[in-house]
Amino acid sequence: MRVDDLPEIRQLGLFASMSEEHFEELMKAAYLQNFPAQVELIGEGDSADFLFFVIEGCVELYGTANGREGVLALVRPVGSFILAAIMSDAVYLMSARTTKKSRILMIPAQNVRDAFEKDDGFARSIVVELAGYFRAVVKEYKDLRLRTGVERLANRLIKYHVSQGASGKVKLPCDKKTLASILGMTPENLSRAFGTLKAYGVSVDGGVVTLGDMKSLTVLAKPNPLIDDPST
Repeated sequence: MRVDDLPEIRQLGLFASMSEEHFEELMKAAYLQNFPAQVELIGEGDSADFLFFVIEGCVELYGTANGREGVLALVRPVGSFILAAIMSDAVYLMSARTTKKSRILMIPAQNVRDAFEKDDGFARSIVVELAGYFRAVVKEYKDLRLRTGVERLANRLIKYHVSQGASGKVKLPCDKKTLASILGMTPENLSRAFGTLKAYGVSVDGGVVTLGDMKSLTVLAKPNPLIDDPST
């Protein structure tokens, strides 16, 4: 694999401060592969062998316990997983599988740790990246603990609305079952939450949601920058 094949990777915060020599050395150890949908890339409890980057497609991170399974996050281009397990040389706490045909960059864990030791810029970037992951988890935890299911759904729709250009319509980025899991709800509770939001101008047609009264929806949702703003 040549570095020039993936110019977008060089611009990522994780690699932007890395020396050219160390970056090229790291990329020489990497693998770039295409995977069909529904391929399991890692399993929770397995040793962390690779750091993964989603170049094309989408990967869902999920966990299981007591016979139940839940989707925890979706990773889209260009996103990485699971850095914390790599740096601590620990087992994966989540499983990951492709949701569609995906192009995945895989960097051997030991090479990442070696680069961390040799390159100060890369080491600083990893610390910042892990701090960002930690803050994101705290926000998700606050969202789950401090809001009702209806409020979580309302805020998620507002976030999708902003990220998709604020046109009054939202295209759900995943199926409703996955969305329910991400929001910590059952599919039945998600359906009821959508029903509750009808009074606030929300209507659903398949995977497209129309937000007909943003003012009342925002009053209900009460967006909090310390939960919802990605810049905080």
